[in-house]
Amino acid sequence: MNNFLQSEIWAEANRKMGHKAIYEKVEGAVVLMIIKDAKRGRYMEIPGGPLIEWGDAKAVKKFFEKIRKIAKENRCGFIRFRPQIFATADNMALMKKIGARRAPMHLHAERTVILDLTKSEEELMAEMRRQTRYEVRRAEKMGITVKKSNSVAIFKEFHAEQSTTAARQHFIPPDLKTLLAERDAFSDAAVIYTSYTPEDEALAYGLILKYGEEADYFEAASTEKNKKLPGAYALQWQIIRDLKKEGFSRYNLWGIAPPEQPNHRYAGVTTFKTGFGGEIVDFVPAEDIVVSWPKYLINLVVENIRKKRRHL
Repeated sequence: MNNFLQSEIWAEANRKMGHKAIYEKVEGAVVLMIIKDAKRGRYMEIPGGPLIEWGDAKAVKKFFEKIRKIAKENRCGFIRFRPQIFATADNMALMKKIGARRAPMHLHAERTVILDLTKSEEELMAEMRRQTRYEVRRAEKMGITVKKSNSVAIFKEFHAEQSTTAARQHFIPPDLKTLLAERDAFSDAAVIYTSYTPEDEALAYGLILKYGEEADYFEAASTEKNKKLPGAYALQWQIIRDLKKEGFSRYNLWGIAPPEQPNHRYAGVTTFKTGFGGEIVDFVPAEDIVVSWPKYLINLVVENIRKKRRHL
C-alpha cells in the first residue's frame, strides 16, 4: 500500500533531521532505507515498506538480499522494517521465510483506525460512537472554533505544548528540529490544526501530513483545559470535513493500542480515536533482520527494558 513513509518527501524530511536516507526504485519495487545512529548502535529503518509485490516470495527474498547488502555496507547492526501490508497468516509466514524476526519495539502505526472519506458527512456522523457525536455537537454549541496553519510560529507553539503534554502523559515527543524538518519537506501538505475556546484559548492540536489520497493524524498535543472541554472532538470533526472538501479518500488516525493490552500507552487515545468509527487495520508489526548478532543483542537488551518501562 502506497504511503508517505516510503516517499521521496519522507526521505527529504529524514535528511533534514540529519539521517542518511537511501531511496531506490528497482524493477517496479520501491524502498526508502533510513540509516539511524542511536546510542545502542547503528541500524537501518524501512518504515511502511518496502513497496513490492509481496505475493512473489522469491522476488521478495531476492530484494531483501540486496537490502541486507546495503545495510552491511553502511555498518548497520540490523534492519528494522514495518511493511504496509495486512497482518494475515500468509504475510506473517512470509516474514519468517525471508529471515525476519519480531522486533521488540513498534515502528510507526502498526494498528490504526482509517476513516473512509468518500462517505457523506451524514454517514460519517452516523457511524460515530454516540458519545463522540454528543461531544462534537457540544463543541459546536459551546462555540469552540478550529483554525489551521503552516507557519513556523505555530509549529514552535505546538512543540512547546506537546513537550508539556509528553511530561504529563509520559511519552517522548519529537524535538523541534524534527517537526520543522517535516514542515519543510511536506511544505503546505503539513498542517497544524488548533481548537480554541470562545475566549481564544488553545485546547487541542493536531499535526496532519497529507500524501496521495491519504491524510494522517501524525502528532497531537492538548492543554489542561481540554480535559473538561471537547476541543479534541471539534478538532477532529473539522479535520474530517476539510479533508473531504480537499478530495482525500482516507484519513488515518494513526496508532491505537492492541485489545489485549489495557495498560498500553495508547489505551487512552484508542477509545477517543475509535469513537469516530472507521475501520481498525492491523499491519504486519515491525520485523528485524539481523546483520550483526553482537550489535543486535545489545540493542535487544536495551529495547526490551524500554518496552517494559513505556508500557508498549
